[in-house]
Amino acid sequence: MKKRKILITGVDGQVGFELLRSLQGLGEVVAVDRKKMDLLSVDSVSRVIRDIAPDIIVNPAAYTAVDRAETEYEFAERINVSAPRVMAEEAVRSGALLIHYSTDYVFDGEKASPYTEDDETNPQNVYGRTKLDGELAIGQTGCDHLILRTSWVYGRRGRNFLLTMLKLARERDELRVVSNQFGAPTWSNTIAALTANIVASAPVHDSTVWWKERSGTYNLTSAGSISWAGFAKVIFEYAQLEAPPAVIPIEAAAYPTPAKRPTNSVLSHDKLIRVFGLVPPSWQHALQLCLAS
Repeated sequence: MKKRKILITGVDGQVGFELLRSLQGLGEVVAVDRKKMDLLSVDSVSRVIRDIAPDIIVNPAAYTAVDRAETEYEFAERINVSAPRVMAEEAVRSGALLIHYSTDYVFDGEKASPYTEDDETNPQNVYGRTKLDGELAIGQTGCDHLILRTSWVYGRRGRNFLLTMLKLARERDELRVVSNQFGAPTWSNTIAALTANIVASAPVHDSTVWWKERSGTYNLTSAGSISWAGFAKVIFEYAQLEAPPAVIPIEAAAYPTPAKRPTNSVLSHDKLIRVFGLVPPSWQHALQLCLAS
């Protein structure tokens, strides 16, 4: 009996690293890093996929340097748009499923309530525009796909808010942190675990119709919301620091960045719950597990 083959890109990243562990046992997992698949080269992307011939392509790889993207549009576009488009085209050619990760930054952040998958997109920075263009490029190919929008990703590796706060806590007595931007901090392990649950729920054989019926865009973050300043305070509390720094709340305008951030990044999980029966954990619970890991 043939096992399904799962290709994971970007395994050096925080989400890719967790996916490599979470997807074990669900098929023959083949992982590639930037040395094996050069996302800046559409020929490399196409060649690797054809050589591996996966049944499922899982693509957490992305250009995520939000501020640098403002001046490095070409790099962001090639990794966030061109590479996913080729992956989708190869998925159409071979009948594979593409699982791709996107971002809350496709929205402008002006909505008062959580964003649904059907809300109008209006990215406010280059990173958000390239991620949205990547989503559209995938959809235009007609491949079976899951686009999973996440937000405020952190973990115990790479560069992220959690590790930055823990580092600064050892160096400073007080930290000025933005208090008027809100989102759902999402542990990379949560993203990988929910993805694995989705893959595990699909039939191993004759799954084409199953995936086609569920193909589309889904919000996938932790439950709940908090400001960046509030997140920092809880990090220090849960980390049980002996002398945590004071967190001084500031307005986003007092901390200008090259790329504009959304004020509201909270995403609704109603569709994820309805279609797959998956209820994401609270961001507080996930943070406790992350710090304990």
